[in-house]
Amino acid sequence: MKRKLIKLLDVKSVVTLASMLIFGYLSLKGSIDAEQFLTIFTTIIAFYFGTQHQKNN
Repeated sequence: MKRKLIKLLDVKSVVTLASMLIFGYLSLKGSIDAEQFLTIFTTIIAFYFGTQHQKNN
């Protein structure tokens, strides 16, 4: 359990989660529209999981 928590606090994970929260907030606030949010969200998630997959191989 402790090991999973340490991995979650990895800098890349924190940046990914913070980015998703910020862009989600901006989308709800109306500063960016849903299409822009979806593009940004998809890019962040693809990058995060792509690097995780590459790291595991």
